[in-house]
Amino acid sequence: MSLKYAVLAALLEGEASGYELSKLFDVSFANFWPATPQQLYRELERLAQDGLVEARFVQQERRPNKRMFTLTASGREDLRAFAAEPPRRPTAIRDELLIKVQAMDDPEAARALVEERGTWARAKLDRYERVRERLLDGRTEDAYLRDSDRIGPYLTLLAGIAFEEENLRWCDRVRTVLKQRVAAR
Repeated sequence: MSLKYAVLAALLEGEASGYELSKLFDVSFANFWPATPQQLYRELERLAQDGLVEARFVQQERRPNKRMFTLTASGREDLRAFAAEPPRRPTAIRDELLIKVQAMDDPEAARALVEERGTWARAKLDRYERVRERLLDGRTEDAYLRDSDRIGPYLTLLAGIAFEEENLRWCDRVRTVLKQRVAAR
């Protein structure tokens, strides 16, 4: 899948500038489809050329002018067709840390790398929990899922939370195994 559909899905939330889209990606999409601001701007240009998004210029007094992007009817239809198709292939993990652990011969070095991963996972999990609280806005999860117009962002957020929770469990397990190996020597 290309970045195209992630951008189209992000624009379901409403009109956004490239900058706002970048911030939305940091919060809502980074757990499953990260993109740099430069990638997003290039994709917005392609989508506009293809007629899938529409741009309007907004003049600003003390800031540079900006372009605001919205989905077109063609963009919505393309996204709807994409969303109805089954994924082409199952998800595959590509993780540099796992290569390093696979090749490890120094438990202390591996432990340090796993500690760092745990710190990153904890920080991401904390950020996702803040986003979750903002989405719920004082409602219970059941009420949100029952009454909200769009629940996709919440469901993908739950996937990100589960992923980081599993990262933390794996890090704990690896630390325990490494500690036992060092003690047994």
